[in-house]
Order: sequence, then structure tokens, then C-alpha cells
Amino acid sequence: MTTTLHGLPAQSPASVPPDERAAAGLSVWPASARLTSHGDVAVGGVPLVEAAERFGTPVYLLDEGEVRERCRTYLRSFPDTDVVYAAKAFLCRALLHWVREEGLGLDVCSAGELESAVTAGFPPDRIVLHGNAKSPHDLEAALRLGVGRIVIDSAWEIARLSALIPDGARQKVLVRVVPGVSAGGHAAIRTGTDDQKFGLSINDGSAAHAVARILDQPRLELVGLHCHIGSQITTVKPYLTALRRVVGLLAQIRNQHGTALPELDLGGGHAVAHRPGEAALDIPTLGARIRRELAANCAAAGIPVPRLTVEPGRALVGPAGVALYRVLAVKRTGDRTFVAVDGGMSDNPRPALYGVRYAPRLVGRRSTAGPCTTTVVGRHCEAGDVLAADVTMPGDIRPGDLVAVPVAGAYHLSMASSYNAVGRPPVVAVTDGRARLLVRRESLADINGRDIGL
Repeated sequence: MTTTLHGLPAQSPASVPPDERAAAGLSVWPASARLTSHGDVAVGGVPLVEAAERFGTPVYLLDEGEVRERCRTYLRSFPDTDVVYAAKAFLCRALLHWVREEGLGLDVCSAGELESAVTAGFPPDRIVLHGNAKSPHDLEAALRLGVGRIVIDSAWEIARLSALIPDGARQKVLVRVVPGVSAGGHAAIRTGTDDQKFGLSINDGSAAHAVARILDQPRLELVGLHCHIGSQITTVKPYLTALRRVVGLLAQIRNQHGTALPELDLGGGHAVAHRPGEAALDIPTLGARIRRELAANCAAAGIPVPRLTVEPGRALVGPAGVALYRVLAVKRTGDRTFVAVDGGMSDNPRPALYGVRYAPRLVGRRSTAGPCTTTVVGRHCEAGDVLAADVTMPGDIRPGDLVAVPVAGAYHLSMASSYNAVGRPPVVAVTDGRARLLVRRESLADINGRDIGL
């Protein structure tokens, strides 16, 4: 479904200067975002009020131009590198088409994500399969579909995967190693230390032992190492520390086994800002520093420079998304003001899971009322159903108003649920003044259709 929404000419992201967007309070919005004359905001040339009227609320809007430009930024920042989109952030057929057209590969974590990608036409040889506990079905699907790389995450997977490979065939694999680097915006998304579930430790020798075992497996072709240290990392330093330790292991492998592994995957986890003033990782700087450090460390170790892979997810799609809600109620209790909207933790569980803080905004009308401190909450029967605590909104906010939440493109729909039998919202692509439905709203019939009997 493609709909042209009226009121604004199409405007390219580059035509809105960053300082102008910041002055308008739009610094963390898609680059195409701009204010209209009626107090509304347009994204991709589409006024948010008209999008809400056309598609209902809650609804996710995804700026196609923003996604594509972010893909291009990575390719410019990491030349001669495989840039692989981490599909767990958000996956749909249109997005797969965009990232494939822009020249990216794909990182998946299950047979479901893998089969969705392949049936949508994504080349399986450009797909990497992850997972700390891959099921037999995951591994069988990867082999059947011809996935390009499988990341070995535990010693158990070595024999399990090898046993599934037919005689005479070989599967390319990477070993996920843990470099002992603590980085990330929350304890639940720090994956570079030995006290979490992912990977094999460099420090205790588990990684080196797994490498030796794989090299003895004729059906497995070890092509490199993989390392992912966490998510929402705002500085370059942790990546450089991890890189040095992984290069040290590459040198150890060459010295002990006579094998120079040709690939190094440094994962993703690149931070985005959810609110004005927050830090985001500078991708061009990251690319330049990593490539320079990789070349220097390999030269010092006397090993060839492996081909680099990076796996951005949130950094590609998070800032391209905007969630739209309708206010259902405003309640003043003691010294607190609660603004309740028609979505909540079923379409964005991240504030409850990770304490993520957003910057919601009234859109669709101008307000002359003074500001007030509010807590934007959802409609679900949980006291923890909070979308944004202690945020400034106009003092006259009222039922029927529209509230927009930027940086909603990653880990919203992919982690959404049908809690309280509230269907998951639709996803609408916006670009050049046009809007088209990518993922339809989940209906009660969809939910009830899974309940097949007493």
C-alpha cells in the first residue's frame, strides 16, 4: 500500500541542517524531520498527523532514506570491509531489500530469521548465523539453505555441527571469543566479559582449545574469529582494546597451528542517542581507528591483516524510526502527572528491560501552555509500563493529542508482544512525501487464531 500524504513537499535529509534540527528539538530524529507551520512534525516529507489518521495508532514510521544513508555511512567509513546488518534489531522484507540493495550482508540468530531472509531473496552466502544455544533445527536450516558463516559459540557446537554436515562437504565457521572487555549501556547488554553467556574466553584458554578442535574437524573450515563486546557503546577505546586481544589470539593460532585465519568479525553495539545531548558513537572515527589499529597490530605480530566484518543493527535502523501514540488519559496524582497513551510495554519493552530513556514530543498542534514534568505511561496492567519518566510536556496536554517518540526503529517491533491481547502495531515506510505499509497491524483474529481448542 502506497499513500501520498499531503501538506508538504518532499524534502531530502541533507536539506535540513543539523543546527536547525537541534534548535527545533529534533536532533535525535531522522535527518529528514522538520517542523510544519501547524506544530506538526514531518518525517520523510510525511506529516505525522496525517500518518496517524491514515494508519491509526500506535504506529511505527520508518524513514527509508535514513536507513539507506546510514548503510552508506558505514560503507564509506569501513572500506574493504563486510558490513553486515544485525537483523535482530528489526526484520521485515522491505528492510531486507533496502540493506541488500545498499550492499550489506546479514546477521541472523535463528532458523526463523534465516528462513525469513532467504525466502525474501537475501543471498544465503551473505548471511552469518549467530546464537549461544543453536537448536538442531537452527543448524540444519543453516546447512540446508547454505548460510555463509556459522559462529561457533560453545564447545558443544563443534561436534554437533560437524555431525550434521554430509560427507565431502565443509561449512565455514567463526569462533566467538570473549576478550575480557566490559562495555555497554546496561548490564544486560554487556557481552565482552567472562561472566555472561556468550562466547569462549581468551583468558582461560577456552577459545584456543575450541580453535584446536575445529582445525581437527575435516567438515569444518575455520575462517576466522568473532568478537562482540556489548551494545550502546559510546567510545572507540573498548573496541581497540578488544581488537588487540583478538589479534593476539590470531597470532597465537598462527604460531601454534601454522594457520593464518583470513577473517575477523568485530560485531556491532554502536551507540545511538535516544535523547538530545546523549552521546552516540562516531562511525567514521570508529572506522578509521579500527582499521589503523588492526593494520598496526597485525604488522607487529607478523601476521596478515584479516578481512574485517562489522555488524551494526540499532545504529542503522534505530534513529530511522518514530513511534506515534494517541493520548488516552491525563491523570494528576499528588505531585505527579501521568500521560497515558494507547501503546506501552507491549510495543516497547526496552524502558522496562534496560531503563532506556526517550524524549517524547507532542505533535499535531501548537501549545502556548507552560511546560510540566510528566511521566508517559502505557495502557497495560503493569506499574512498570512506563515509556518515559520525568519528561517535559506542555501543561495542557490532553486526551486525543498525538505523542511521538523518536529513535524507535530498533528493538521495538522485534521485541513486541501481544500482552493484554493488544495487537502489535503496523510499520509504515516514509520517503519523499509517500507512506506505504510494510507490516500490517496485528488483529485480535491473529491472536485468537493460535488458540485452537479446549
